[in-house]
Amino acid sequence: MLWARFKLFMQRFWLPMAIVVGLSIAVLLPIWYLAGMEESVRRYIVGINVASLPWGILQTLVFVAFLYLLQYGGGFAQFKKATTDAAAVNVHFSDVIGQTEAKKEAWEVVQLIKDRQKLQQVGGRIIRGLMLMGPPGCGKTLLAKAIATEAGIPFLSVAGSEFVEVFVGVGAARVRKLFKQARQYAQAYGGCIIFIDELEVLGRKRTFYDAFGGSSESNSTLNQLLVEMDGIVDNDASVIVMGAMNAAEDVLDPALLRPGRFDRKVQITRPNLQEREEIFEFYARKIKMEPGIDYGRLARKAIYHTPAEIENILKEAALITTRNKKSMVGYKEISEAIERIQLGVAHRLSMTPREREMTAYHEAGHLVVLYLTHPTSDVFKASIISRGGVLGVVHSTPREELYSSDRNTLFAHIKMALGGYVAEKFKYGVTTDGVSSDFSTATRVAHSMAWRFGMGTSGMIGDFTSIPENLLSESLKAQLNLETQQILRQGMAEVESTLKAEWGIVERFAAELLRHDELDYDEIARIFLEFGKQPPRNLGPEMAALPPQPARPMLPAEIAAIRPPYAPQDKKEG
Repeated sequence: MLWARFKLFMQRFWLPMAIVVGLSIAVLLPIWYLAGMEESVRRYIVGINVASLPWGILQTLVFVAFLYLLQYGGGFAQFKKATTDAAAVNVHFSDVIGQTEAKKEAWEVVQLIKDRQKLQQVGGRIIRGLMLMGPPGCGKTLLAKAIATEAGIPFLSVAGSEFVEVFVGVGAARVRKLFKQARQYAQAYGGCIIFIDELEVLGRKRTFYDAFGGSSESNSTLNQLLVEMDGIVDNDASVIVMGAMNAAEDVLDPALLRPGRFDRKVQITRPNLQEREEIFEFYARKIKMEPGIDYGRLARKAIYHTPAEIENILKEAALITTRNKKSMVGYKEISEAIERIQLGVAHRLSMTPREREMTAYHEAGHLVVLYLTHPTSDVFKASIISRGGVLGVVHSTPREELYSSDRNTLFAHIKMALGGYVAEKFKYGVTTDGVSSDFSTATRVAHSMAWRFGMGTSGMIGDFTSIPENLLSESLKAQLNLETQQILRQGMAEVESTLKAEWGIVERFAAELLRHDELDYDEIARIFLEFGKQPPRNLGPEMAALPPQPARPMLPAEIAAIRPPYAPQDKKEG
């Protein structure tokens, strides 16, 4: 028993005893040694040591300071975040346009924060974490600010990258300091919100088998976050952690998503048609707009656009207006801004007349096939001005929000991609290498239809890309590749039939492109109306009300004024 107590005593106090013994030896041994020396030598040695004592103390302090920095974070872990008062944030739910379902879920969180005392009396506990997920620019940070404003509690905003350092232990130390500061605010004000932007940087799945040890810092930082959110160390302070991320949920560590940590997930989606119209009206109030702008029509052009992208469109339109020395932003400037952002800056290349005409027929083929056969998309602009490294472009937009595509839609994508190739082939008998990107698009869609979606011609179903390639037989792969080629051939056959029947429209559009370089939405629809083709739904009532007009082929004089003369061998009519 006595020996066990002695061992326990030594285990608990061995370090202080070792320090005392070491200091005693360090003091007594020099004294004993100096006592046997001559007086002059003893004074010389003592003088030298006393003179070097300050420098030795300074070196020791520097060494200890660096040891502390490397081992415990120290100065690298300084992470004093200034709190933001709820009144200073001043973002209310009314300022968050759209996101009706997301705001409902967020409002429940606000009510829980406000009624936290009643909730605790019942025996419940306020939620610990709220995950805001969605594409960038959809308002995740804005919604977090609105929650802080409506709840009336302090708000701490950090980014996931602020926790990443080269020294092991720094990230974990910053997490501890952040939560310590948040608990102090929570005890003083009744609650505190920690908003972590780009959470995937901090919460990525842990790596347990790393040969080089590079994941030690990220693992320790995530472990500290897990403990702080729902671990042994806890108190009654109401600290709510809100995380925002653009990545998929499966990149996060499962321990971070379990109940008790991020209890709720709120999906922040792209706005729908009505919400986009409201967003256009909201940001248009900040700039001078021409009267009579149809924001509903702009919203139909901006399908799948986020609020940040819509704001950027109007800012770019304001710059174009200033550049054109106009005082108000109009519909033309907004359309040009959309083109500039999505298609790139226009570059007028010095093309030969033949190359320019081939480009016009190529884009006319895309345009006619898209307008006449595509069930869900419509043309926004056609151009033979170089943008983004391509000689010409037909920019298409969906008519409405679609979150899945059926076989008809995917097959229409293939036909649209092949329209330029078929038009070149009909007109000249040869094609250019400009069809490579079109072939890439068509082949990729056809491959997915046969290999992944069960939309082939032989009735084979299943996602064969999920099976390791070495487990697929050569005959099966050959069959799937054959189905891909059959889909492409079927698409080309239908495109050939369409363009043969409507070749007059192709000729007209090619001539118009050669004359004007670009054709806008309304100009394209009017030409189709001349040939008795009704406009699609999203042109708006002003275009839908136009009566069909009989087709008027261009006169030979008009064609000759546009088309440069070629030698007979260069003219190969389809």
